[in-house]
Amino acid sequence: MRLTFENVRWSEVWQASKDTLAMLGASLVFTIVLGLLLGVVLFLTSRHQLIAQPIVYFLLSVVVNVLRSVPFVILMIMIMPVTKAITGTTLGVQGTIPPLVVAAAPFFARLVETSLREVDRGVIEAAQAMGASRWDIVRRVLLLEAKPGLLAGITITAVTLVSYTAMAGVIGGGGLGDLALRYGYQRFQTDVMIVTVILLIILVQLLQMAGDYLVRRFSRK
Repeated sequence: MRLTFENVRWSEVWQASKDTLAMLGASLVFTIVLGLLLGVVLFLTSRHQLIAQPIVYFLLSVVVNVLRSVPFVILMIMIMPVTKAITGTTLGVQGTIPPLVVAAAPFFARLVETSLREVDRGVIEAAQAMGASRWDIVRRVLLLEAKPGLLAGITITAVTLVSYTAMAGVIGGGGLGDLALRYGYQRFQTDVMIVTVILLIILVQLLQMAGDYLVRRFSRK
Protein backbone atom coordinates (compact mmCIF):
# COMPACT_ATOMS: atom_id res chain seq x y z
CA MET A 1 0.00 0.00 0.00
CA ARG A 2 1.39 3.38 -1.03
CA LEU A 3 1.30 6.14 1.55
CA THR A 4 0.73 9.67 0.25
CA PHE A 5 0.07 11.34 3.60
CA GLU A 6 -3.02 12.89 2.06
CA ASN A 7 -4.90 12.60 5.35
CA VAL A 8 -2.27 14.43 7.35
CA ARG A 9 -3.28 17.96 8.29
CA TRP A 10 0.07 19.47 9.15
CA SER A 11 -1.45 22.37 11.05
CA GLU A 12 -3.12 19.88 13.41
CA VAL A 13 0.11 17.90 13.69
CA TRP A 14 1.95 21.08 14.62
CA GLN A 15 -0.64 22.01 17.24
CA ALA A 16 -0.63 18.48 18.65
CA SER A 17 3.17 18.58 18.84
CA LYS A 18 3.05 21.87 20.77
CA ASP A 19 0.45 20.40 23.12
CA THR A 20 2.64 17.36 23.76
CA LEU A 21 5.67 19.55 24.48
CA ALA A 22 3.59 21.75 26.79
CA MET A 23 2.31 18.73 28.73
CA LEU A 24 5.80 17.26 28.91
CA GLY A 25 7.49 20.48 29.99
CA ALA A 26 5.00 21.47 32.68
CA SER A 27 4.57 17.99 34.12
CA LEU A 28 8.34 17.36 34.13
CA VAL A 29 9.01 20.51 36.16
CA PHE A 30 6.41 19.62 38.79
CA THR A 31 7.54 16.00 38.78
CA ILE A 32 11.17 16.95 39.41
CA VAL A 33 10.27 19.28 42.28
CA LEU A 34 7.84 16.91 44.01
CA GLY A 35 9.74 13.74 43.19
CA LEU A 36 13.06 15.18 44.38
CA LEU A 37 11.50 16.28 47.67
CA LEU A 38 9.78 12.93 48.19
CA GLY A 39 12.91 10.98 47.21
CA VAL A 40 15.11 12.93 49.63
CA VAL A 41 12.61 12.38 52.45
CA LEU A 42 12.47 8.66 51.65
CA PHE A 43 16.23 8.43 51.78
CA LEU A 44 16.67 10.46 54.97
CA THR A 45 13.96 8.59 56.88
CA SER A 46 15.19 5.12 55.91
CA ARG A 47 17.18 3.03 58.39
CA HIS A 48 20.71 4.16 59.35
CA GLN A 49 20.28 7.55 57.66
CA LEU A 50 20.37 11.11 59.03
CA ILE A 51 16.80 11.24 60.37
CA ALA A 52 15.84 7.58 60.40
CA GLN A 53 12.10 7.20 60.96
CA PRO A 54 11.07 3.64 59.98
CA ILE A 55 7.35 4.30 60.40
CA VAL A 56 7.43 7.44 58.25
CA TYR A 57 9.52 5.63 55.64
CA PHE A 58 7.11 2.69 55.61
CA LEU A 59 4.05 4.90 55.15
CA LEU A 60 5.67 6.94 52.37
CA SER A 61 6.83 3.76 50.66
CA VAL A 62 3.31 2.36 50.69
CA VAL A 63 1.92 5.53 49.10
CA VAL A 64 4.66 5.55 46.46
CA ASN A 65 4.21 1.87 45.66
CA VAL A 66 0.43 2.19 45.38
CA LEU A 67 0.63 5.14 42.98
CA ARG A 68 3.27 3.37 40.91
CA SER A 69 1.13 0.23 40.70
CA VAL A 70 -1.98 1.86 39.22
CA PRO A 71 -1.95 1.89 35.38
CA PHE A 72 -1.82 5.45 34.09
CA VAL A 73 -5.10 5.31 32.16
CA ILE A 74 -6.95 4.15 35.27
CA LEU A 75 -5.16 6.73 37.42
CA MET A 76 -6.30 9.53 35.11
CA ILE A 77 -9.92 8.43 35.51
CA MET A 78 -9.62 7.96 39.28
CA ILE A 79 -8.34 11.46 40.01
CA MET A 80 -10.62 13.31 37.60
CA PRO A 81 -12.44 15.08 40.47
CA VAL A 82 -9.09 16.30 41.83
CA THR A 83 -7.98 17.39 38.37
CA LYS A 84 -11.26 19.24 37.88
CA ALA A 85 -10.85 21.02 41.22
CA ILE A 86 -7.27 22.07 40.45
CA THR A 87 -7.47 23.08 36.79
CA GLY A 88 -11.19 23.53 36.19
CA THR A 89 -11.17 20.91 33.42
CA THR A 90 -10.26 17.30 32.78
CA LEU A 91 -9.57 17.78 29.07
CA GLY A 92 -6.73 19.20 27.03
CA VAL A 93 -3.26 20.14 28.23
CA GLN A 94 -4.39 21.56 31.57
CA GLY A 95 -6.50 18.54 32.42
CA THR A 96 -3.63 16.16 31.71
CA ILE A 97 -0.85 17.74 33.77
CA PRO A 98 -2.11 16.74 37.28
CA PRO A 99 -2.43 13.00 36.50
CA LEU A 100 0.94 13.09 34.73
CA VAL A 101 2.57 14.50 37.85
CA VAL A 102 0.75 12.11 40.19
CA ALA A 103 1.90 9.16 38.08
CA ALA A 104 5.49 10.28 37.46
CA ALA A 105 6.49 11.89 40.78
CA PRO A 106 6.50 8.61 42.78
CA PHE A 107 8.43 6.93 39.97
CA PHE A 108 11.05 9.68 39.99
CA ALA A 109 11.16 9.66 43.81
CA ARG A 110 12.31 6.04 43.78
CA LEU A 111 15.02 6.91 41.27
CA VAL A 112 16.14 9.77 43.52
CA GLU A 113 16.25 7.49 46.54
CA THR A 114 18.32 4.94 44.62
CA SER A 115 20.77 7.62 43.42
CA LEU A 116 21.25 8.97 46.95
CA ARG A 117 21.93 5.48 48.29
CA GLU A 118 24.84 5.21 45.87
CA VAL A 119 26.63 8.16 47.50
CA ASP A 120 29.70 7.02 49.42
CA ARG A 121 28.84 6.79 53.11
CA GLY A 122 32.31 8.03 53.97
CA VAL A 123 31.62 11.37 52.32
CA ILE A 124 28.52 11.85 54.46
CA GLU A 125 30.40 10.91 57.63
CA ALA A 126 33.20 13.31 56.75
CA ALA A 127 30.69 16.15 56.37
CA GLN A 128 29.15 15.28 59.72
CA ALA A 129 32.58 15.28 61.36
CA MET A 130 33.17 18.79 60.00
CA GLY A 131 29.99 19.98 61.73
CA ALA A 132 27.80 20.32 58.63
CA SER A 133 24.09 20.58 59.30
CA ARG A 134 21.62 18.10 57.85
CA TRP A 135 20.47 20.67 55.30
CA ASP A 136 24.08 21.34 54.25
CA ILE A 137 24.71 17.62 53.90
CA VAL A 138 21.66 17.22 51.69
CA ARG A 139 22.36 20.30 49.59
CA ARG A 140 26.15 20.29 49.34
CA VAL A 141 26.97 16.60 49.64
CA LEU A 142 24.14 14.25 48.72
CA LEU A 143 22.63 16.14 45.79
CA LEU A 144 26.01 17.13 44.35
CA GLU A 145 27.51 13.66 44.65
CA ALA A 146 24.39 12.05 43.17
CA LYS A 147 24.05 14.55 40.30
CA PRO A 148 24.87 12.09 37.45
CA GLY A 149 22.36 9.56 38.82
CA LEU A 150 19.74 12.25 39.30
CA LEU A 151 20.20 13.46 35.71
CA ALA A 152 19.85 9.89 34.47
CA GLY A 153 16.67 9.58 36.52
CA ILE A 154 15.27 12.79 35.06
CA THR A 155 15.98 11.45 31.56
CA ILE A 156 14.20 8.17 32.27
CA THR A 157 11.26 10.05 33.79
CA ALA A 158 11.01 12.42 30.82
CA VAL A 159 10.91 9.50 28.38
CA THR A 160 8.25 7.83 30.53
CA LEU A 161 6.20 11.03 30.53
CA VAL A 162 6.23 11.04 26.72
CA SER A 163 4.50 7.67 26.72
CA TYR A 164 2.05 8.92 29.36
CA THR A 165 1.16 11.97 27.26
CA ALA A 166 0.42 9.65 24.35
CA MET A 167 -1.93 7.58 26.53
CA ALA A 168 -3.67 10.75 27.70
CA GLY A 169 -5.38 10.88 24.30
CA VAL A 170 -7.72 8.13 25.52
CA ILE A 171 -9.63 10.65 27.66
CA GLY A 172 -9.21 13.65 25.38
CA GLY A 173 -5.90 14.84 26.77
CA GLY A 174 -4.75 16.34 23.50
CA GLY A 175 -1.32 16.08 21.92
CA LEU A 176 0.07 13.56 19.49
CA GLY A 177 -1.54 10.64 21.32
CA ASP A 178 -4.98 12.15 20.88
CA LEU A 179 -4.27 12.76 17.19
CA ALA A 180 -3.12 9.17 16.69
CA LEU A 181 -6.21 7.84 18.45
CA ARG A 182 -8.83 10.00 16.70
CA TYR A 183 -7.44 9.80 13.20
CA GLY A 184 -4.94 6.95 13.06
CA TYR A 185 -7.01 4.42 15.00
CA GLN A 186 -10.67 5.42 14.91
CA ARG A 187 -10.65 6.59 11.28
CA PHE A 188 -8.06 4.07 10.05
CA GLN A 189 -5.79 6.78 8.68
CA THR A 190 -2.48 4.93 8.69
CA ASP A 191 -0.50 7.91 7.42
CA VAL A 192 -1.54 10.01 10.43
CA MET A 193 -0.56 7.19 12.77
CA ILE A 194 2.86 6.88 11.12
CA VAL A 195 3.55 10.61 11.38
CA THR A 196 2.62 10.76 15.07
CA VAL A 197 4.69 7.69 15.90
CA ILE A 198 7.72 9.09 14.07
CA LEU A 199 7.43 12.39 15.92
CA LEU A 200 7.19 10.62 19.28
CA ILE A 201 10.23 8.51 18.44
CA ILE A 202 12.20 11.61 17.49
CA LEU A 203 11.19 13.34 20.74
CA VAL A 204 12.25 10.36 22.85
CA GLN A 205 15.54 10.10 20.99
CA LEU A 206 16.31 13.78 21.53
CA LEU A 207 15.49 13.54 25.23
CA GLN A 208 17.70 10.48 25.64
CA MET A 209 20.60 12.07 23.79
CA ALA A 210 20.36 15.25 25.86
CA GLY A 211 20.17 13.24 29.09
CA ASP A 212 23.14 11.05 28.15
CA TYR A 213 25.20 14.15 27.33
CA LEU A 214 24.42 15.77 30.69
CA VAL A 215 25.25 12.57 32.58
CA ARG A 216 28.63 12.36 30.83
CA ARG A 217 29.20 16.07 31.39
CA PHE A 218 28.72 15.90 35.14
CA SER A 219 30.22 12.49 35.77
CA ARG A 220 33.63 12.40 37.34
CA LYS A 221 36.40 11.49 34.96
